[in-house]
Amino acid sequence: MPRLRQVGRADAHPLAQQIYATLFGGRDPVKEPGTATGTPGNWWTVFAVVPDVFDHAVAGFQLYRSPKRLLDPKLRELAQTRAGWARGSKFVFSQHCKAARSVGLPDEKIAAVPAWQVAKCFTAVERAVLAWTDALVLQGGRAADSLFEHLKKHLSDEEILELTYVTALYDMHAVMSRALRLEYDDVDDAVVEVAAPKAATSDVMAMVDDKKS
Repeated sequence: MPRLRQVGRADAHPLAQQIYATLFGGRDPVKEPGTATGTPGNWWTVFAVVPDVFDHAVAGFQLYRSPKRLLDPKLRELAQTRAGWARGSKFVFSQHCKAARSVGLPDEKIAAVPAWQVAKCFTAVERAVLAWTDALVLQGGRAADSLFEHLKKHLSDEEILELTYVTALYDMHAVMSRALRLEYDDVDDAVVEVAAPKAATSDVMAMVDDKKS
């Protein structure tokens, strides 16, 4: 379950009411969760806890999908998909695999996103976009001059700003989704202590040291 409370249909503010109607029909998404893409839909119900944050996030979605954008939607979705994978958000990755497919990115390229560095299917500009995405997400914005120069050969200043903004936006969404356990990111941390058998020593390395001595 999400770590924060969810807002049902009766208590949702006007924009959330509109979105709920679009995504959930006549259902209350808290009582009867589930969207057309198979997600529970609790991203929406949790963000609705703070109405103006909800509205700001929705405005961000509208901004990056606006016809005013110069960046090729295929490059945008390639970066968003990689951002989800790189940040370890199953929700962002899964949703943007679908979105990438919807704008015409072939399945071969979508499947190659996790190991793009060794894939042969990407064009020069796509490889530059993927490398830029890794610099933003995995390196915290530490992007080498040589990488930027390569990206600049393919994209205008306007396109690079759009790419950087949207990719960083989805890195944020991936982080928030994991932290608040939303949608497909409602998973337990895999890094935990694995219990040893009852008769085992509590310090394996001490056994190794004993053998050396």
